[in-house]
Amino acid sequence: MSQVHRRLLAAAVAVGLAAVLGGPARAQSDTAQVSLGSTDIGGIVTGPNGPEAGVWVIAETTDLPTRYSKIVVTDDQGRYLIPDLPAAGYQVWVRGYGLVDSARVAGTPGQALNLTARPAPSAAAAAEAYPGMYWYSMLRIPAADQFPGTGDAPGGNRISPQMRNQQAWVDTLLQSCQSCHALGSQNIRRPSPALGEFPHHVDLWQRRLLSGQAMTNMAISMDRFGAIRASEMFADWTDRISRGELPLSQPARPQGLERNMVVTLWDWASAQTYLHDAISTDKRNPTINANGLIYGSPEESTDDVPVLDPVTHRTWNIRHPVLDPATPSHAEEPVGVSPFWGERINWDGRTSNHNLIIDQGNRVWFAARIRPAATQPDWCRAGGDHPSARVAPLNVSGRQLSVYDQATQRFDLIDTCFQTHHLYLGYDADNTMWTSWGPPTGGAIGWLNTRRYLETRDARTSQGWAPMIVDVPGWGRRGEYTEGDQPLDPNRQRRVIASLYGVQPSPTDGSIWGQSMDIGFSRVDQRGYLVRFIPGEDPTHTGLAELFQPPPGAFSPRGIDVDSNGVVWTTLASGHLASFDRRRCTAPLTGPQAATGEHCFEGWTLHRFPGPQFEGRDPAGSANHAYYVWVDRFNTLGLGNDVPIASTNGGESLTVLVNGQMHQLRVPYPAGFFTKNVDGRIDDPNTGWRGRGVWTTTGTRTPYHSESGAGERPRVFRVQMRPDPLAR
Repeated sequence: MSQVHRRLLAAAVAVGLAAVLGGPARAQSDTAQVSLGSTDIGGIVTGPNGPEAGVWVIAETTDLPTRYSKIVVTDDQGRYLIPDLPAAGYQVWVRGYGLVDSARVAGTPGQALNLTARPAPSAAAAAEAYPGMYWYSMLRIPAADQFPGTGDAPGGNRISPQMRNQQAWVDTLLQSCQSCHALGSQNIRRPSPALGEFPHHVDLWQRRLLSGQAMTNMAISMDRFGAIRASEMFADWTDRISRGELPLSQPARPQGLERNMVVTLWDWASAQTYLHDAISTDKRNPTINANGLIYGSPEESTDDVPVLDPVTHRTWNIRHPVLDPATPSHAEEPVGVSPFWGERINWDGRTSNHNLIIDQGNRVWFAARIRPAATQPDWCRAGGDHPSARVAPLNVSGRQLSVYDQATQRFDLIDTCFQTHHLYLGYDADNTMWTSWGPPTGGAIGWLNTRRYLETRDARTSQGWAPMIVDVPGWGRRGEYTEGDQPLDPNRQRRVIASLYGVQPSPTDGSIWGQSMDIGFSRVDQRGYLVRFIPGEDPTHTGLAELFQPPPGAFSPRGIDVDSNGVVWTTLASGHLASFDRRRCTAPLTGPQAATGEHCFEGWTLHRFPGPQFEGRDPAGSANHAYYVWVDRFNTLGLGNDVPIASTNGGESLTVLVNGQMHQLRVPYPAGFFTKNVDGRIDDPNTGWRGRGVWTTTGTRTPYHSESGAGERPRVFRVQMRPDPLAR
């Protein structure tokens, strides 16, 4: 037994983990009653020391067209109320820190149901409920003095020379590994025995990296670390866990407004599908598509777009078409033997359906591949006659656009010269669709005039793109510029080659904000910037860009949104939710520093994500990872306008910033909650909290790493906030 294990177990025995994590136990009073309606289940959760505060109560049924679950949190007297349950028979149980799951008890709406919590018998049993970041923060990151790496040559430290510093290692670990696979999930921290018997955990890791259809991507990431050194790091981690070592810190039970959370879950898609995003409404007007269908984007896994009707609890798929039958399929990629699926080909998507959004007419727009990348129209290329091609010719486009009309159930496939990744509608009369440009290509920004396209169905005349030009000399207009691979000339403007990951029009001034990834995800030697694009009257010829790097110690933005005041929000691999307010810049935004973005650090505000930090890393940051950020400008969650919501899948939660304070809305079931983005919808503004909420979906590439195993299907999650834990 490890020293850490002994220490935690002793604490559990001496004090009782349930009391430590839940706060002082209170005696149950005669007045601690719960008022139930005909569609509610409620009661009191008690343990050996009395009422259990801040634990989750889960109700689940398979009586509806798809599996349906609801989760609430107990108040400080251990009381709970699960509201608005459809008529069905439910299994109800308790989960919480310091506990193991209680017995599942049958219940029906309208029933009072008191539940008995089960204290964890050991620290190890209690730790099984911890979010993934508590486990993966145990990884031992190479010390700062080991960078830059010196490679595999004799005398080298087996860290790749591409790893220029320790933060590049952390950036790769979080943005390339954790961002797709929940590193701290049980299946990863305790690898499946089906992988085989191995003399050492290094051999085990080298085998597991040859599993499934993500093997190529995983191998690339490992090579960027230095494959041997990274295998040793992961092997040391799983070896220590197998010997009984536990996380050094423990999470606190939900407190304050965190106890007001209500989460509703529906199964959708197949057990082999992984999803990138879900969409419920027009993010500019959350009353669009009220009570309507939810759509998902299944990326490489399939061309079947999952659909949920949250009113009838029905799910089905619609098939996304392609323009060219020669569009490649992910089934053509190499596949390794999986401990879950063997040599089965699970992913056969051709559309690479990455991201989606709903417009003001209730149409669904997709960033989707509709043809092979190399079959680029001639008018896009060098010598082409498109106005944008004359300025910045493009030879390939790996993903294009499509639009689905819910009323007619018709797809239109839109061939774009530029590549698409994330997409967002602007606030102009043309409802311009702006798209980010996924790695490894970059150096331009693309758009589609959706008004013109819907009128004409002419993709060529409705689209445009522009290089991103930084005004180094301060001319205030577009002029002669150097290319990004040429030496900086302070007397000329400069083109920046930055692959925009996120994109977001500002609702205040017509500018377009983008965000580029650092080397850990982009796999190109670029910095992580915020990019402000000012279109001008003719963006192809007048557009200018500004760059802003995070301040020293903070790095690698991922995801972007802009609040109603024009303040930009992003998440950082250094473990921060960050805002940037350009109005706070005090120095001119021109000169040589304009080409690097190393200015206006005063515009940034950093908020440390809750959770532990990697050993030896700056405690001002966190090991917590967030995939994206969305700003709730219209109070769809009920916490106020302009509340940023970070998809902190490291913490298996949505993290909200309210009045300067971080709160984690953790979804404890199924274990390994992993989401990439959210949006908020108002179904009925007259019904208080019940008529509003935010929507998301399971976003991991491996939903079967969840507690349910190979049968686990992705789920849709609606998160709502009521005024108190017993509100109906």
